[in-house]
Amino acid sequence: MAKQAKKRTTKKTAARRPRQAPKMLSDLFLETLKDIYFAENKIIKTLPKMAKAAHSKDLAAAFNKHLRETQGQVKRLDQIFKMLGKPARGKPCEAINGITDEGAEIMKDFKNAPALDAGLLAAAQAVEHYEISRYGTLRTWAEELGMSEAAQLLQATLEEEEATDHTLSELATSVINLEAEEEYREAA
Repeated sequence: MAKQAKKRTTKKTAARRPRQAPKMLSDLFLETLKDIYFAENKIIKTLPKMAKAAHSKDLAAAFNKHLRETQGQVKRLDQIFKMLGKPARGKPCEAINGITDEGAEIMKDFKNAPALDAGLLAAAQAVEHYEISRYGTLRTWAEELGMSEAAQLLQATLEEEEATDHTLSELATSVINLEAEEEYREAA
């Protein structure tokens, strides 16, 4: 008898709970949009610190240029939220928090060291690679969801992120890494 009473209670409880709608691609799109919105705003706070810490004027200039681009990218994200009829709001992104924490650690551990700029550049590229991944995914989902205007905005941002990554790679191989190695040899 105790088993039957338990079954009845379970059925009654289950009947009272509203069924949760299955999560759709549009839900995943919105959650990922919130993730990158948080990430971009975190990057806006981090880039000035990186520019200030950089020894290389070229690297500082690249960080400042990307700061201005990132501010524009946030405005694009605002437009997409508006298209969706949702408030522009981020949700904490552990991935970007981890990457920016690593950058902060490099600034602390390599302050005034020959390899500081190389470390800052590597941290910035980790951020770029994360952003490239997110924007590529969001653009594809926007296309699949029939959101062509959002897809175009996301594609514009993706192209900026890829260009920044390319610029950072060129700086690394043409100047920053070489200077770090040269300073190391001079100190040895």
